[in-house]
Amino acid sequence: MAVRSLEDLGWNDVLEAEFEPYRETGWTPARLIRDNKISYGALYVAGGGFEEVEVVLGGKVYHEAATDADLPAVGDWVALELGKEEGETVIRARLERRNRLSRKAAGQSTEEQVMVANVDVVVVVTEAGPDFNPRRMERFFAIIGRSGAQAVVLLNKCDLYEREQNEAAAESIRALNPEASIHITSAQEKKGLKALKQYFQRGATVAMVGSSGVGKSALINQLLGDEFQWTGEVNEITGKGRHTTTARELMVLRGGGIIVDNPGIREVQMWTDESTLRERFADIESLAEQCQFGDCKHTSDRGCAIRQAVADGRLEQERYNGFLKLDAELAQLGARTKTRRMTEERRSKRDHKIKARNRADRIDIERDLKPRA
Repeated sequence: MAVRSLEDLGWNDVLEAEFEPYRETGWTPARLIRDNKISYGALYVAGGGFEEVEVVLGGKVYHEAATDADLPAVGDWVALELGKEEGETVIRARLERRNRLSRKAAGQSTEEQVMVANVDVVVVVTEAGPDFNPRRMERFFAIIGRSGAQAVVLLNKCDLYEREQNEAAAESIRALNPEASIHITSAQEKKGLKALKQYFQRGATVAMVGSSGVGKSALINQLLGDEFQWTGEVNEITGKGRHTTTARELMVLRGGGIIVDNPGIREVQMWTDESTLRERFADIESLAEQCQFGDCKHTSDRGCAIRQAVADGRLEQERYNGFLKLDAELAQLGARTKTRRMTEERRSKRDHKIKARNRADRIDIERDLKPRA
């Protein structure tokens, strides 16, 4: 087997320069491959191969994180203090992220959930059957656009549907995002998998996302099979056979490249910004410029060019509804985030006043206790 290096994990000169001060302390660069909730799995290079180790988060890294999104996530590069003998291996620093794929955490939270850090390509796996949902694809494209990664869509299970149905689904997705690469595949018949080779270059990180039941795990098993395989070191350590998705996990492929599998996603909670949303709906934005009023809400205002386009059949009703829903979600998220920020600022000011008052009281007590001349 070929000698493994940090470059196989995506290491580059920028990371090397950032890590130099940590190297002087004797710490080791590593990439996080798994989040075990109370610990992490990490890969580092030793003896010409990969070593997998379970690591814990150092207190300094935890306390310096302003939000949960600032904590280490799968795909992050970190500095490890390797444990000696039975000692724990500790994450002492998280290196700067190049980018991240995020969504809003479930529920009423305003927290960002980082799905994968430092990702080059995001592959959305769907099908032309029951799972096909253009509105959900719009949401995927929005969060992928925010990350800056390349968007790829696999219409899997093509063997279950007529050719016309597969091609119609592909055209529908292409209309949503002309820049996305779309492939019609079948994990069962190993059809279209060769087209994926172009994305798995040495050190390139490819994240796989999609609903449960669309064949994502079957596709990954094919990639981990004949031509794409786990590195021998990882297989020996994990003892795993065929892959099934139980948690977010990063895997290095023998043929080159890195794949990150994610648990099934049925609902894509938005975490993006207004400019990215506008880019994903450029056709609607173009219509909005023709509205009679500049502050048109596109719902009941007179002279709305968007509603007129729907009435004329130039814009699909469902795409219009999807735009309004996403726009409302972003506005709601923005309002909650603003409220949370204001609450945190008030709490910070309160804590500062309490500390100042306690300090003043302590000075007064010390002055009273000081012997008089």
